[in-house]
Amino acid sequence: MYDYDLIVIGSGPAGHSAAIQAAKINKRVALIEESESLGGNMVHSGTIPSKTLREAVLYLTGYREHNVYGDSYSVKKDITMNDLLIRTDYVIQHEIDTLKYQLSRNHIDIISAQASFISNNEISLNFKGGGTTRNITAEYFVIAVGTHPSKPTHLDIDNDLLFLNDDILNLPSLPKTLVIIGGGPIGLEYASIFATLGVRVTLIDKSNALLKFMDSEIVDALKYEIRKKRITLRLNEEVDNIQKHKEKDENKIKIILSSGKQIISDKALYTIERSGNIQNLNLENAKVLFNKRGQIEVDSNYKSNIPNIYAAGDIIGFPSLASTSKEQGRLATCHAFNIKTNNYHKFYPYGIYTIPEISMVGSTEEELTEKGIPYEIGKSQYKEIARGQIIGDDTGILKLIFHIETRKLLGVHILGEGASELIHIGQSVLAFEGTIDYFIETVFNYPTLAECYKHAAFDGINKIS
Repeated sequence: MYDYDLIVIGSGPAGHSAAIQAAKINKRVALIEESESLGGNMVHSGTIPSKTLREAVLYLTGYREHNVYGDSYSVKKDITMNDLLIRTDYVIQHEIDTLKYQLSRNHIDIISAQASFISNNEISLNFKGGGTTRNITAEYFVIAVGTHPSKPTHLDIDNDLLFLNDDILNLPSLPKTLVIIGGGPIGLEYASIFATLGVRVTLIDKSNALLKFMDSEIVDALKYEIRKKRITLRLNEEVDNIQKHKEKDENKIKIILSSGKQIISDKALYTIERSGNIQNLNLENAKVLFNKRGQIEVDSNYKSNIPNIYAAGDIIGFPSLASTSKEQGRLATCHAFNIKTNNYHKFYPYGIYTIPEISMVGSTEEELTEKGIPYEIGKSQYKEIARGQIIGDDTGILKLIFHIETRKLLGVHILGEGASELIHIGQSVLAFEGTIDYFIETVFNYPTLAECYKHAAFDGINKIS
C-alpha cells in the first residue's frame, strides 16, 4: 500500500493542475514544493509578474489612449520601479493565497520540502531548517519542477549590470538604455515593455527571423510596431563577450558582437536559455531519462520512460507556456488513472504579451504551403471596427486561414489589444471543425472586437466567390 496515489513535485501551473485533477477523482494526493511559497516561476518570476508589470506600464504611461489624446498623455510623468511593482506585489500575493486555498479545499497535502527519488515509487523529503528527512511512496508521480535561466558561463557577468529574466524586477531604477539578448517571447515582451516606458532598447538574436513558429505576416506587423517604439533589432548576431565599461564615472556594460559591433548600455537582460530544475531530484535513482538541458523526455501522454512517472510544464520543453503547462499536467494525471479525455493539443493557443500583443491558434500559411493544402485568407483590421475606434487601436489585425474547398477554419492569427482573449473564439471553432461560415451566420455583440471575425470571414469569402 502506497502512502499516496499521486505525488506531484512542483506547484507551478502544471503541478497545480495535475494535483487538482487527481483530487477531483478522489485520489490521495501530495504536492511537494521546495520553495517557501506556492506557484513556481509562473507566480514569482514569470507569467504573473511580467504580465502585471505590462499592465502597470500600459496604465501609467497612458499608452492605450495615445491614439486619441496624443503621445504626451500619461497618468504619471516620472514612473519609477516602485510605481510598477506595487501592483505586481499585490497580484503575486493574491495568486499565492488563491492557489493555497484551491489545494486545501481539494484535500491535497501540501508538503514544503525538497524531493529526491530513491526509486521509481519512493522519494526522500528533506525539510528546510531542521535538516530532517522522511520517505514517502506513491503509485504515480508527476514531475513539474519548472526551469531556471541558464547562466552563460563564457560571459563575464556582473549581476548589477547584466540580469537574467527571473531577476529583472530587481532593477533598482529604470535604465536609460537596455540591451536584451534573445529574441524569443520573453525577450520581445520585455523589449516592448521597457520601450513603452521610454527606455532605448536594443534586442539581439542569433536567428535571422523572430518567432518562426508564428505567422510571418503577423510577426512582420509586430516588427513594424516594435521599430515605432525605437527598438533596435540586431538579428543574425551573437554575443561574443560582455565587459564592464566606465563612462563619466558610471558603470555601464559593453556588449561585443560576433560581427565586431560594440554596444554600450546601462543594463543588459539575458533571456536565451533555460534549464530544468532537476539538480536535486536524483532522477538516476528512478532511471528517468533527461537531456543535457535537464528536460525530461516524455511521450504524447506526458509519460517518461518509466511507466509510473510523468512530467509536464517547462521541464519538458517547448512551448513552455503557463496555459499549455496546465493542460499537460491535467492530461498526465488523466492518463495515469485511465480517465478518458479529449486532447486538443493541435489547437493550443499561443499568446505573446508584447505591446501590442499577438496570439495564434492552428496552422500558419507557411505550414499549409509546405503540406500542399489549398487555402485562402480573410483579414480585418481593428480600425474598420467601431470598437477599435472607441478604444483607439488602429493597428490591430485579425487573420483567418481556411480551406478553399471545404471552407474549414485552419488557423487564426491576431495582433492587437485583447489578442490573447479574442483567439479563443477561433480556437473553439477549430476544435469542432467548423467553417468560416460560422462567423458570418452568428451574431456578435456590438460594438466588440469579436466582430473582426465576421469582417475577416466576409473578406475571405469574397476572394473565392
